[in-house]
Amino acid sequence: MKIGGFQPFTLIDYPGLISAIIFTQGCNFRCPYCHNPELVLPERFGPLVSEKTFFHFLDRRTGKIDAVSITGGEPLIQSDLIDFIARIKARGFMIKVDTNGSVPDAVEDLLNRRLVDFWAMDVKAPLERYGAVAGVAVSPDDTLRSINLIKTSGIEYEFRTTLVKGLLNAVDLLALANLLAGASHLVLQRFVPSKHVNERYRTAEPFSDGEIEEAREVLAREIARVSIR
Repeated sequence: MKIGGFQPFTLIDYPGLISAIIFTQGCNFRCPYCHNPELVLPERFGPLVSEKTFFHFLDRRTGKIDAVSITGGEPLIQSDLIDFIARIKARGFMIKVDTNGSVPDAVEDLLNRRLVDFWAMDVKAPLERYGAVAGVAVSPDDTLRSINLIKTSGIEYEFRTTLVKGLLNAVDLLALANLLAGASHLVLQRFVPSKHVNERYRTAEPFSDGEIEEAREVLAREIARVSIR
């Protein structure tokens, strides 16, 4: 596993549980607003954390944390992810995986093996505009398959969409509502200018609270629960 870093303790990443977070190194998307360029852009990669170091930490946290959240980058492009998760599960921890949904075969494999307890999938845009937002060509079939696999899995999940001015508009929100119709939960994420894959977004204008609430109301017509984060 290419571990770009880890956070030993958080109360907010895995709903209701105390968790640690692993950040995997490498991503197949180039979303310009991504705030983890050091995990996405090879020229900004830092030194890796060894698996030995991570598991030594984890073995000392038994009884102190409940779960491990695996994010990135994009975890599902890691060839040894399944074995890595299995080693964590064998120690009695719950697992949350964040994904961009581009590798539905890996989603299905993890579901079949019952290795993931909570899924968080970023849904970037309506299918017809995915490439423009993700920064690379994206298979709409793969995205849709991952959405449906997660939505019908019976496992706790959330879909997440980051609201970025200039990338998503009112028409896109209506299309997203149709794409995710019947989902149990969508999180609208505020865009916060900071460090980004495309540094022009450091000065981008965020949506206002009122605009985000309007987006929530549109999406709530088709989705059971729409929250703002």
